[in-house]
Order: sequence, then structure tokens, then C-alpha cells
Amino acid sequence: MNPLGILAGGGPLPGRVAAAAVAAGRTVFIVGLEGFAEKPVLAPYPHDFARIGAAGRVIELLRANRCAEVVMIGKVRRPSFFDLRPDGYGFKLIARVGRSVFSGGDDTLLAAVVKVLGEEGFRVIGAHEVLTQALAPKGVLGRIGPDAVAMGDIARGVAVARALGGVDVGQGCVVQNGLVLAVEAIEGTDAMLTRAGALRRGGPGGVLVKIAKPGQERRADLPTVGPVTIANAAAAGLRGVAFEAGGALLAEREASVAAADAAGLFIIGIDPTEF
Repeated sequence: MNPLGILAGGGPLPGRVAAAAVAAGRTVFIVGLEGFAEKPVLAPYPHDFARIGAAGRVIELLRANRCAEVVMIGKVRRPSFFDLRPDGYGFKLIARVGRSVFSGGDDTLLAAVVKVLGEEGFRVIGAHEVLTQALAPKGVLGRIGPDAVAMGDIARGVAVARALGGVDVGQGCVVQNGLVLAVEAIEGTDAMLTRAGALRRGGPGGVLVKIAKPGQERRADLPTVGPVTIANAAAAGLRGVAFEAGGALLAEREASVAAADAAGLFIIGIDPTEF
């Protein structure tokens, strides 16, 4: 098989996708996005770097390394159109998809990227197709489960997150005793949790709820929960984390569950259609 191309943002997940592909007998080539991808994560594998706006270089690197399939994975802080600094090829792509995609939400932009890569001859696949064990399962995963109050907060969180996703804003929110403490927008989950911690009320802590957006491009930006999420949820005084079963990535499952147990948090995979 041709090498798997990995378009890498920040965090450890690009390395885990690469390791899973190699373990399955496949070679990889990683294009790290400058300012986001972490050199130690990419170092064990063939790789190079490109600016996020240098679309021509990204495609040139993927083609030069015979990549037919591409995974997009890792944290990226979305630039504005004026910060993008596209190369010549990037300008052509923007003309093709329209500048308006930059004024929409993340899913609008990522869907355009997937479309362009497809038109350029690449097959974009989801990280979950490589990390086959990473999709979050349904049910309580640790020693602690949610009580009736927490389940009410989860239901409220699902409704709020569904509304947010419907307008392509974010994938999650924090709810405490029915009150929405924070919603996720461009700042991301970790920053949202910090804000929620400063707004918490007395009594039992709130719940982080993360679900995929309705109609989301699932090959590019599935909700992700990992040990860092758990640590930040604990620091914010939350009592649990709920995420979409089969629609979210649970990075480092054992470590995430262990961190939740140690912090006294519940961690649960849910089916949003049941709420």
C-alpha cells in the first residue's frame, strides 16, 4: 500500500495515528503544520513541515511521498483569512472554494478542505479508521457513575451542544444543575473548561458534554477527550465528562479512565438520540 499521509496539528494524536498505521504494516509520511505540530511527536516517522496557508507545499509533499490516503488529525488554532498568508496555489484553492468558507464555522472550512483534497486525487479518511479502538464506547467507563442530577445536566448539555453544532459553532458545553456555565467556540475545550471553573456555583460540580455536530464532517474533526481533558475538567471542579459514543475519540482510554477515577469524576459514553 502507498504510505498513509498524515496532516498533523498539535498534540499526541498524530503520533498515535502514525504508530497504529505502522503497527498494521503500513508506512506513513507526516506533514506537520508549522506552529502546531510538535517535533518530538513527529520525530520517529518520515515527516516535513509546511505553513497552514502553504497549500501548494502540502500537496507537493503528499504527492512526492506517494500518499494516496490522508488523515487530518491534531489541534490547530484556526487562523483568520488575513493571517493565512496563502501561497500561490493556496490562492487558487481559495478562489475555487470561495472566501466565504472562512467566515463560517470550523466544519464549513474542514468540509471544504476535504473536498479540495478529494479533487486533488487524495482519499481523506477519518482518524478513527486507523485508530480502530479509539472511538468512545457507550456506557460508564470508570468506577463512578452519574446520579440523577448529573444525568439531567447531561440531557441539558446535549440539547445545548446540538444547538451549537447546528450553527457550526462548537461541540461542547459545561452544565451545572441545569445552568449552562460555558459553551465551546473558537477557543476550544481546554479554554472553555478554564472559564467554566471560574463560573462554577456551589453544590455538586458540573458536567462537560461533547458531541459531534449534526451533519459534521467526521473525517476531519471528531470531538476528542483524553487525559488532559479529564485533568482540566477536575481542575474546573466538574464531576464528570460525557461524550458521544461512536462519535468521539477517546484518546488513551486506559489513562483517561484512570485519571477520572483518581479525580473522582465519572466518564461516560452516551447516545445523544436518547436524550
